[in-house]
Amino acid sequence: MKLNNLTKSLIVLAISSLLLLITSCKEDKKIITPIEITFKKEGELSLFKAETDSLIAKFDIEIADDEYETQTGLMNRKSMKNDNAMLFIFPDMQMRAFYMKNTLIPLDIIYLDNNNTIVSIQENAKPLDESSLPSGTPAQYVLEINGGLSQQLNIEVGDKMSFTKTD
Repeated sequence: MKLNNLTKSLIVLAISSLLLLITSCKEDKKIITPIEITFKKEGELSLFKAETDSLIAKFDIEIADDEYETQTGLMNRKSMKNDNAMLFIFPDMQMRAFYMKNTLIPLDIIYLDNNNTIVSIQENAKPLDESSLPSGTPAQYVLEINGGLSQQLNIEVGDKMSFTKTD
């Protein structure tokens, strides 16, 4: 079989292109390490018993008060110290519902009204579960603490919160 010059040129071009593609794909692959999300203290929060006004616990808090922070919350965190928490601050009172998408640690989700009073608690929310965890009543604040702490500290509906932001 005799090939004409055009056919030979096309074959050489195809082989050259293939070799170039293969060698350019063999470039050293860079190892991408995931970014560790660390706690950033933005305030302090205290919880008090409703009947006695005695201190239940103090937390250093991260504050979620814009759309991005509210949407991401504690997602992709591998752990959180027991004296750390996240406080979500919303501009108004309404029914709230959270879920645990991309959240790797169990959490207690505490809903509070505009008077800083706990109105409901979702205990031990399961990591990575996308089921809705509703407030059951209107809330303006949501506090997330490590799962099981509400029971351990005897935090109850009716207890109060106060917080300060730090700059």
